[in-house]
Amino acid sequence: MPNSDQKSRTEFNKLQKRLRHYVGDAIKDYNMIEEGDKVMVCLSGGKDSFTLLDILLGLQKTAPVNFEIVAVNLDQKQPGFPEHVLPEYLASIGVPYHIIEHDTYSIVKRIIPEGQTTCSLCSRLRRGSLYGYAAENGVTKIALGHHRDDILETFFLNIFYGGKLKAMPPKLLSDDKKNIVIRPLAYCREKDIERFAAFKDFPIIPCNLCGSQVNLQRQAMKAMLNQWDKLFPGRLENIFSSLQNIAPSQLADRNLFDFVGLQRGQVSDEIAIEQDESAGLDILTR
Repeated sequence: MPNSDQKSRTEFNKLQKRLRHYVGDAIKDYNMIEEGDKVMVCLSGGKDSFTLLDILLGLQKTAPVNFEIVAVNLDQKQPGFPEHVLPEYLASIGVPYHIIEHDTYSIVKRIIPEGQTTCSLCSRLRRGSLYGYAAENGVTKIALGHHRDDILETFFLNIFYGGKLKAMPPKLLSDDKKNIVIRPLAYCREKDIERFAAFKDFPIIPCNLCGSQVNLQRQAMKAMLNQWDKLFPGRLENIFSSLQNIAPSQLADRNLFDFVGLQRGQVSDEIAIEQDESAGLDILTR
């Protein structure tokens, strides 16, 4: 019977293999990284971005295409932020990196009233700084550490609070059309990332810009999804799959499907999804 160290190593190897497999599939499915790309990995100091950087560095060695990686952190000048942690870690693993210094902390504190959530403004300011660096340094892809659970939480947040059917796409063209944002962890579960980060003992830096403030709406979504995952195994996988299998003709958005002009006997150039009333199954027809 293997000792605890051997068992731990076996568990880690399986976990690492699973994460690399998920990331590799996401990159392939959405053509996230191409020959000659310069990929900027946005490193916040949290478990997700550390894991993203680690997995991409591993895949870089075996990938069928050549691409560069640069780790970039935005120092937002939060009081007490341990500025030495990330440079020391990145230097120790030999990855090119850059620290952007931009005092977004003071801006957020000045604009957002005490007690209100700072996440939205903070996110916009971070995005602006990172997009600016990417444009000035030949970056072709901006990699963020959002995982499957982040995508699902955002999906339900938009349904419950925003009245929209939208989430976080694995690949995104920025509003100014100048940046491609990729989320290679899109297929990865947060609980796997948590375990991986614990195995690797990354020097995690908590986000304390907002002190003890909690985004209550997102926390409620996280709690709901965690409960579903425990009570109904496979439910989250099915929900995520639904984001990849959308039938516009079976929803109600007049901008996505021409309900007004729909006629009997009409043949569409696109694949139409019809409801088989007798079997209750969706049938693909042309």
